[in-house]
Amino acid sequence: MPISMHAACNCSLRALYAWCMKCPHNILAIESSCDETAAAVLQDGERLLSSVIASQIEIHREFGGIVPELASRHHMEAIEPVVRQALDDADMAMADIDGIAVTRGPGLVGSLIVGFSFAKALSAALNIPFTGVDHVYAHLYAVFLEEQKPAFPYVGLVVSGGHTSLYVAEDFHHAKVLGQTRDDAAGEAFDKVAKILGLEYPGGPVISRLAKRGRPDAFSFPRSRLRDTPLDFSFSGLKTAVLTRVRKLEAAGHIPIEDICASFQEAVVDVLVDKTMAAARMEGLSDIVLAGGVAANQRLRSAMKEAGASCGVKVFCPSQELCTDNAAMIALAGYHRLCAGMNGNYDEDVYSRMPVFRKGRIKKIHL
Repeated sequence: MPISMHAACNCSLRALYAWCMKCPHNILAIESSCDETAAAVLQDGERLLSSVIASQIEIHREFGGIVPELASRHHMEAIEPVVRQALDDADMAMADIDGIAVTRGPGLVGSLIVGFSFAKALSAALNIPFTGVDHVYAHLYAVFLEEQKPAFPYVGLVVSGGHTSLYVAEDFHHAKVLGQTRDDAAGEAFDKVAKILGLEYPGGPVISRLAKRGRPDAFSFPRSRLRDTPLDFSFSGLKTAVLTRVRKLEAAGHIPIEDICASFQEAVVDVLVDKTMAAARMEGLSDIVLAGGVAANQRLRSAMKEAGASCGVKVFCPSQELCTDNAAMIALAGYHRLCAGMNGNYDEDVYSRMPVFRKGRIKKIHL
């Protein structure tokens, strides 16, 4: 159907693009990959109208980690109220939604199924399209909800509780995997070291807080360098080094927890920053995006920006609210998938893990 001059004059370029591409106007997004039930409403791929997150941290804290069965049960209780709140905050009814985005993986299967099934049911009931989104890749693009945006292509470091990966993001649908974790992700290392020190869960915020009062050079913890795959990550050796040191200090009768936290955190930050800057040099790129839950760590953010400034590289970080798992980033990724006709189908299922690419590979992926 031809576009009238009247329509073209009264629409923004963004809205006109959306009309031409048959993009959804209002997207409802749902995220339930782990221990947070979240929903958001995004308009025209750029205007975030609402973002609601129901956290389960207090529920799992007494167990020192996520209990999958408890997580899925609480998602079932929270999902309808959270979606309703997101619609209310956006001043919308369900009938105003014309597209749905939902996390398909990776994550806890029981938790993912709750959100994915809810989204498919809404899609069928409203007769509107839905699309499944990989939430790790959604982290890679969350920064586009901020005022300051990188230019494609850019190097992206996604660092969270279960994932530590380096990418080149070529556009909203294509990325190249440069490196992944071999064992413990950075966030897992924070949680395990917190447990070694008898600190509360989750470990990242409490270690970060205590590290501010400690000396980062008090202990010389290892920085993992992998000769064959230099952009891959490994934090299990660092975790073991902390455990060994703590046992020796216990035998001596004194554990300087703040110094251990500061020295451990500095070791993690050094590895993340060094490998990200190396990736930018190797790829010849001048924009870097730091994303994922651990990207909320202030020491990591400041160290990455300092290194970027010294190398002539711009570093972009989402706000802390967009670093942790949230539905706003799912909405953005889902918008671009739906615009490209990448609709989901009702036979699709969730998945728990991302593929791991082994030695000697740089893997290109279609998102």
